[in-house]
Amino acid sequence: MFDTAQIDSIDWAILGVLQHDASLPVHEVGERVGLSSNACWRRIKRLEEAGVIARRVALLDAEKLGYATTVFVAIRTQRHDPAWLEAFSKGIAAIEEVSECHRMAGDVDYLLKLVVRDIAHYDRIYRKLIAAVPDLADVSSSFSMEKMKATTALPRPG
Repeated sequence: MFDTAQIDSIDWAILGVLQHDASLPVHEVGERVGLSSNACWRRIKRLEEAGVIARRVALLDAEKLGYATTVFVAIRTQRHDPAWLEAFSKGIAAIEEVSECHRMAGDVDYLLKLVVRDIAHYDRIYRKLIAAVPDLADVSSSFSMEKMKATTALPRPG
């Protein structure tokens, strides 16, 4: 396991730069944090090998691609056995519109975040979900009216 105490202020600066634009060439990341290209590359490689940098991806604009609606789906179930959990995991993994799934503490067992084109699209996904996953006690959906903040960047401790 990676010890976060091994991350110094320069590593945090590198991570901050990469979280905002991972497409920057190493020399530019280095310039922004005050390192040579080689020193910066070695630090990035160490962070990748440690799994701190899990992967680099392109973030797409959902609305420009026709996915204008975000839906949060709260799920309660009466079953919590391994067989049910496996069926649930496979069921949601097969639904591309599920962008996040969280097992929750409290009144809700699972919380899903979906991106869909419109309410009719969501209804098709809902039907797919209830067909794929047995024994759902309650499925409640909330539609986002406005995205007020969204980021993939993690805060720097301190």
